Formats: sequence, structure tokens, C-alpha cells
Amino acid sequence: MAPFEALYGRRCRSPIGWFKFGEIAFLGPELVHEAMEKVQLIREKLKMAQS
Repeated sequence: MAPFEALYGRRCRSPIGWFKFGEIAFLGPELVHEAMEKVQLIREKLKMAQS
């Protein structure tokens, strides 16, 4: 059992699982870039909260 599943009692949903069957979704560089921007924003907010 994965740690997330043990903690929350359900499986972790990755972005791949967010789409309905047959729905076309582009999972390429744009998705990675968006995720990196969000991580950077979270890091900045954590640094502000710690200071």
C-alpha cells in the first residue's frame, strides 16, 4: 500500500487520471511547466511563512 493511500484511504490521482475515457488531453511540456511554476510559488510562500 502506498503512503498516500494509507494516510488518506484512497489512491492518489495523478493528472493522467483526471480525464474521462476518450477525452483527448495533451500531457506534454505545458503540463510540466505549469507544475514547475506552482512548485516555485509554493516554495516562495513557505519561505515567507518561515521568516
